[in-house]
Amino acid sequence: MSTTWSVDEHLEDILQSVHPLDPIELPLPEAQGCVLVEDVMVPVALPPFDNSSMDGYAVRVADVTGATEEYPAVLTVIGDVAAGSAGLPTVGPGQAARIMTGAPLPPGAEAVVPVEWTDGGTGEGAATGMRPAGSAPEGASGEVRVHRPAEAGAHIRPRGSDVKAGDLALAAGTVLGPPQIGLLAAIGHGTAKVRPRPRVVVLSTGSELVQPGEELTPGRIHDSNSFALAAAARDAGAIAYRVGAVTDEPDALRATIEDQLIRADLLVTTGGVSVGAYDVVKEALSTAGSFGEEAEPDEAAPGVDFRKLDMQPGKPQGFGAIGPDRTPLLALPGNPVSSYVSFELFARPAIRALRGLRDVPDDARPRLRAAVATDRTLTSPPGKRQFLRGTYDPEAGTVTPVGGAGSHLIGALALADALIVVPEDTDSVEPGQELEVILIG
Repeated sequence: MSTTWSVDEHLEDILQSVHPLDPIELPLPEAQGCVLVEDVMVPVALPPFDNSSMDGYAVRVADVTGATEEYPAVLTVIGDVAAGSAGLPTVGPGQAARIMTGAPLPPGAEAVVPVEWTDGGTGEGAATGMRPAGSAPEGASGEVRVHRPAEAGAHIRPRGSDVKAGDLALAAGTVLGPPQIGLLAAIGHGTAKVRPRPRVVVLSTGSELVQPGEELTPGRIHDSNSFALAAAARDAGAIAYRVGAVTDEPDALRATIEDQLIRADLLVTTGGVSVGAYDVVKEALSTAGSFGEEAEPDEAAPGVDFRKLDMQPGKPQGFGAIGPDRTPLLALPGNPVSSYVSFELFARPAIRALRGLRDVPDDARPRLRAAVATDRTLTSPPGKRQFLRGTYDPEAGTVTPVGGAGSHLIGALALADALIVVPEDTDSVEPGQELEVILIG
């Protein structure tokens, strides 16, 4: 392979090394956002019994045939059927049972007439609702006048009309969101077998970094990368742990990483990967055999490989595995735009691979083509894949560059919702030229 790597080669190397996490059984609240690893079948039908979809009266069809406001059907009310009721009354000829939404249909009843189609048992005009059972228990007896006919099955949710016993409820590979969690609970599953959300530890390096809220002394800047990348990891479906900035001391970095290995499925560092005299990540992690790991015979020793990529921003990158569990580590550049673009291109697909999502990395972010809305020719370094920041207009099908090409322009990055991809063989972009766009917002 050449001394420089392409974007695709670097990503392929990462995805060949990062494997889905082992499945575990999790309670439903903890399974949200996780990927299901096995098909789930429906053990019981939903709903499990015929039930009412309205508040009203359970009736026999023949008793309300031809009913009108002028000539209502007068039925004897034999009791209430509330949701959760047992010991249901049987509805005979000339009878009705007051029924609530979700309550089981009593024997003998063939339809439900909404309370608005009746006088509500008051002997007056059309009702707007039922009298509360607690304050007016007499509503469960007496007579009710029904002003409209009803067909068989009207306002009844039949047993199994949602899902039937033996149906496939959820297929393996499904990401469990709120509706899926609700379905699992509805069919009686309190747990789910899933791949857990990966734990991603993000740490930034640099003796010049101070935490937001602390005073800036000369030569110091606030640490923004660790906050941005931890947020990006959460956005990608991971559990993110942010570590405060580590000084430019190799021993301090190695000690910090060793402490973090116990809670990391993926480590992401930012800064210290270039060719400067104080690029601590490169100095601390280039040597294989750090952290006490030993390679098996005929197996490559673990460590981090630092390489140059044909891309802008984000030329210096590092990737490898460290520690006894061969935890993958992505070493990203320190400039804010470089680190974020690198995360989108490499860390996000790695997180998806750990989660066990299909089509990695093709659907990591939506990709489309759009015309570049600019009033001047844009330049791009030949032989490099450039990623410009932009705002996408879906109605016009255009993308407008924001900010310049500088890798430190975090203000422009905050305005962007897209990355404009300028291919390696393109050194200029004309107004209106169509390019690939990655949507990040």
